[in-house]
Amino acid sequence: MTSSLCDKAIEILQATRDGEDLDPKHLKLVELAVNGILNETGLYVFEELLRQVRDGYVKPWFHGVQHITRNHEGYVFWRGVAIEHYSSDYAASDESEAHVRELARRCVLLEGKGITPSTNTVIWKWRDF
Repeated sequence: MTSSLCDKAIEILQATRDGEDLDPKHLKLVELAVNGILNETGLYVFEELLRQVRDGYVKPWFHGVQHITRNHEGYVFWRGVAIEHYSSDYAASDESEAHVRELARRCVLLEGKGITPSTNTVIWKWRDF
């Protein structure tokens, strides 16, 4: 690994609270870069991530579903509030994408009723609403 690549990884981590603000896929990309195992496409994507961080990184929506993000521990958030938890394997599955869309639908319906979405309201007591 070149020192330049290492410096870029450090810059990304420092700008994202040691990677806490990064999407899990982006943190993995930084890990692969530091370990020197990115191919040409990976290096391009890494440089794009660096550009995004320098321009003001915004964590992408989980499975492209607006207002839903996921952290490194597997917690799924709606507007910053934890509503579910997924293992890494399940999070990457096609099945989880459909479930995330259902979570968003529930959150929108709850908010429309003046109820704050949470794990309790979205999962455990959903049938009550």
